Amino acid sequence: MITSRFLKRIIVLLALSAAVISADSSSAVQKKGEIIISAAISLKNAFEEIGSIYEKQTGIQVHFNFGASGLLQKQIEAGAPVDIFASAGEKQMDDLQTRGLVISETRCNFTRNGLVLVVPAHSKISIRSFKDLAKPEITRVAIGSPKSVPAGQYAQEVLESLGLWNMLQSRLVLAENVRQVLDYVTRGEADAGMVYTSDIVGMHKDAIVIGNAPKGSHPPISYPIAVVKDSGNRQAAQGFINLALSETGQRILKKHGFLGLQ
Repeated sequence: MITSRFLKRIIVLLALSAAVISADSSSAVQKKGEIIISAAISLKNAFEEIGSIYEKQTGIQVHFNFGASGLLQKQIEAGAPVDIFASAGEKQMDDLQTRGLVISETRCNFTRNGLVLVVPAHSKISIRSFKDLAKPEITRVAIGSPKSVPAGQYAQEVLESLGLWNMLQSRLVLAENVRQVLDYVTRGEADAGMVYTSDIVGMHKDAIVIGNAPKGSHPPISYPIAVVKDSGNRQAAQGFINLALSETGQRILKKHGFLGLQ
C-alpha cells in the first residue's frame, strides 16, 4: 500500500525543479551506502571535491542537490529525502531547527563568505563602487531573490545601508540563485550584480570585480550545516560534516574562495 508520506516525497521531487538528486528515481527508499546532501549552490565546486574524497575514504556514495537555500529548506519541510542540509544563510537553518527538522547537536558553522559587486568586462558604464549603482544609466542590477536566496538577502541589506534599496526597486533583476546572477552579468544582461566572493574564483573573463561590500553593510555571511532529522544514514552524514570541518575540507573550501572559520 502506498503511504501518503511516500506520495508526498514523490510530488515534492517532481514539482520543485531544483530538486535534482542523482539517486534512483524509481524508489524513494534510500540505500544505506549513500547519503543525499542538499546544499547552497555556491558550495557546488567545493562540495563536489570534498564529496569525491569522502567517497574514496568510505565507499559511501554522495548525491548532491544544489540550489537556493530557501528552496532547499522548503523541500526538507515538505519531506524530501535528505541527510544533510548546508545553507548559505543562518535563517534557513534556524527555521528548520525551530521546527525540529534538523538534529540540533549536529549543527555548526563550517565556513564563511563575502559579497562583491561585479560588472560585465566590456561595460561602457563607469562603475567604481556600490554607490555608483545610483547612476541613471544603470538600468539592470542583478541580485538573488531576497525571499529565497541568502545572497539576495545580503544584497538587500547592503543596498539599504547605502540608501539605494528604494531607488533601485524598478531596476532590480531577481535571480533564482547566486550563480544565475553571475550568468546575467557575464552575458551582459545586467549592468551589475552582487555575488559571493567564492563565485569569482575562476570567474569567466566576461565579468570583473569592482569591490567588496562596505564593511558593516551586512551581517557576517556564515554557512551552517546539520544532519536532517529524518536522515536514514546519520552516522555517514556526520562523517561528511566532519570531513568538511577537517583540515582537508577547510583547505578545499578556501581554495574555492571561501573565507574559512577564522
